[in-house]
Amino acid sequence: MTRTPAALTAALLCLATAAGARPLSAQAGADPGPMIAERSKGDPKAPITVFEMSDFQCPFCRKFFLETFPALERDYVQTGKVHWIFLNLPISELHPNAEPAAEFAMCSAKFGKFWPVHDLLYHHQDLWAPLKEPGTFLLTLADSVGLPRDSLLPCLQKHEMQARVGGDAASAARAGARATPSFLIDGALLTGAYPLEVFQHVLDSIYTVRMAARKP
Repeated sequence: MTRTPAALTAALLCLATAAGARPLSAQAGADPGPMIAERSKGDPKAPITVFEMSDFQCPFCRKFFLETFPALERDYVQTGKVHWIFLNLPISELHPNAEPAAEFAMCSAKFGKFWPVHDLLYHHQDLWAPLKEPGTFLLTLADSVGLPRDSLLPCLQKHEMQARVGGDAASAARAGARATPSFLIDGALLTGAYPLEVFQHVLDSIYTVRMAARKP
């Protein structure tokens, strides 16, 4: 049975209220790990923290990025209400190029280019996702954001970010994520590329509770 936004919010709000007092690393198994600043948006002290657990080759993750995230970023992240953190959750059994794409994004993060590369991977997903060997095409994305290949290639060739991507996936699994996209919203797990109104309902309700709790 499909839940209405109000019913879904009530269930998530109950979980999030209980989780809100705990340290971030304890929330539903989430482990921020290293290199979080490079793939975060918003104020780290924002009243709400959202972990997005996504797969760059997942079509539903792309749908969320194109149709929903721009409004969330404008109305919640940029206004200081939400701290948004991206975690890699490549589902390699379904998406064989998801892990190489995640490693590419994380190598780009070393040079401060995670978000530009993140955006390009989703915008051009239909071009690189079907390729048997996506590496050459991914390097053209690096070129387009001004990433020198001689700096990026050692990271890619040595698979320096393989363990980091695996660590992200393990953290997502501990949080209960089994599909993409999934979102850990202050300790409450929401799975699926829900429409904007669902996220608005959830975030507005949690924000109201957080602000009320801060009043003397």
